[in-house]
Amino acid sequence: MAQIAKAEGQAEIKSSEDKFYGFFKNIMSSFVQMFPQILKSFEVVGGDEIRTGSVTKWAFNIGRGVETAKLKIQEADDENTSISFIGLEGDILKDYKSFKEKLQVVRAANGGSIVKWTFECEKADANAPDAKPYADLSVQVSKVIDAYLCRS
Repeated sequence: MAQIAKAEGQAEIKSSEDKFYGFFKNIMSSFVQMFPQILKSFEVVGGDEIRTGSVTKWAFNIGRGVETAKLKIQEADDENTSISFIGLEGDILKDYKSFKEKLQVVRAANGGSIVKWTFECEKADANAPDAKPYADLSVQVSKVIDAYLCRS
């Protein structure tokens, strides 16, 4: 029986949804410089534009050593300020038969935004880790990016 692991996280930020989403869509390559302890490498395969259909390669460390992932942008939705990823290959698919990640940024009543992260994974076996560390890390990263965007 398939074990679906779902993890969600969200952060309230001061940046507008367009500014925060724009950073992810247009300046994602800056992640390695901003988070060198976590992100070891990032590239858009065959180009540099984040759009529906783009393939990205990541090397990262969330506390279990350096892992890799090749993720496809399933959808980059400018109107709804969301980006959905699906796992194609890499270490991430050793733990999970399938891996999906979604970032959505929505306007908050206070003039800022709410960043929502959703991870949905089908565990490869009963010993596969929970997806919560990915959500927790994404929330932390969102807050640091917001602080950066508010300074610039």
